Amino acid sequence: MPVESDLADTADIFGLLAEPSRLRLLLALLDGELCVCDLAAVTGLTESATSHALRLLRAHRVVSVRRSGRMAYYRLDDAHVRLLLDLAVAHTEHTEAIHPERGGAPA
Repeated sequence: MPVESDLADTADIFGLLAEPSRLRLLLALLDGELCVCDLAAVTGLTESATSHALRLLRAHRVVSVRRSGRMAYYRLDDAHVRLLLDLAVAHTEHTEAIHPERGGAPA
């Protein structure tokens, strides 16, 4: 069994992934680097909300930023989080395929 501090850190990662706006941003970054304005457009968030979420993700070292002039380009910077996202998407697709009547949600 992991030590308490490791459990807390693991819970923090799942907490980051559990918030729908941050999850949308991370899923958008699976395909590669995007600027704040493009991330906002793709996810339907305001640029302010996008920037706020990205600051939090950066603080947890999940994403990194590359600056080019006045533009900031973000990318996923954690292979483990990428794997978690890929597995979560695969799980959702699998669950929806075997339980279409519930939209993948447990009863």
